[in-house]
Amino acid sequence: MMEIKTISPLEQLRLKRLRKGTIIADIVFITIGILSAGLGLKSFLLLNDFIDGGVTGISLLVEITTDINLSILIIFINIPFIIMGYKQISRNFAIKTAVAITALAIVIAVVPYPSITDDKLLVAVFGGFFLGAGIGLCMRGGAVIDGTEVAALYLSRTSSLSVGDIILIFNIIIFSVAAIILEIETAMYAILTYFSASRTVDFIIQGIEEYTAVTIISDESEGVRKMITEELGRGVTIYKGRRGFGKRGEDIHDIDIIYSVVTRLEVARLKLEVEKIDPQAFIVQHEINDTRGGMVKKRRLH
Repeated sequence: MMEIKTISPLEQLRLKRLRKGTIIADIVFITIGILSAGLGLKSFLLLNDFIDGGVTGISLLVEITTDINLSILIIFINIPFIIMGYKQISRNFAIKTAVAITALAIVIAVVPYPSITDDKLLVAVFGGFFLGAGIGLCMRGGAVIDGTEVAALYLSRTSSLSVGDIILIFNIIIFSVAAIILEIETAMYAILTYFSASRTVDFIIQGIEEYTAVTIISDESEGVRKMITEELGRGVTIYKGRRGFGKRGEDIHDIDIIYSVVTRLEVARLKLEVEKIDPQAFIVQHEINDTRGGMVKKRRLH
């Protein structure tokens, strides 16, 4: 008979505070991210007919060539990617993303951002910087305001291409179309804008790449293993190790060391779930360029 683990009132209070703190932090990150992205778009890119890569770049390109309101374009072009996010990542992620994209559209429509400069180089660099900061901060909050990476993650599960390869191909197509419809110079500045934005995103999320390897050392290793495999739908590798030193001095005993690989959009949730199970768990994470096989591209978050 399976033993049901009871949670003490003190532990329930700790988990409640942890969830509340996480929700507040997510709201702050997403709010600042939306305002930053709005600044990059309205104060720099829109006023100078510049574009970026990704879904935002498509929206800007369509807005320039058709005069359809950018707020409307951002919402409608991102709808398919929100659906992909729901299927591939989680319902909570899709809801956060839908709210963040809608909020960005509203900010663009109603907030009177000032015109800062019309120097093309400054527009490309700083427009990309503020837009990238917005995207990165929203990702820190568990959402995205540009569906490119969600689409790349979705397509990578059914092809031999990595997430980075798909994003690169996606943006090459956008910049090529911009060079044809607008002019080559505009496309070249768009590449500079995209580079500035992508580097800023990497900086904001502390250099996390498409995939992140996570090593977890915890006395509650079995609970952590079940959480990763059953709740997150990810594979794990268990190493047999020996813990050699603890807080109270030398304490040599056998312990299971858990190793798993997740996408960078899943890191925050993984760390939160581990925190719920064992606040004293030791977690080490490092970036990796890509993975092949295993459960990384076969399983989905529910």
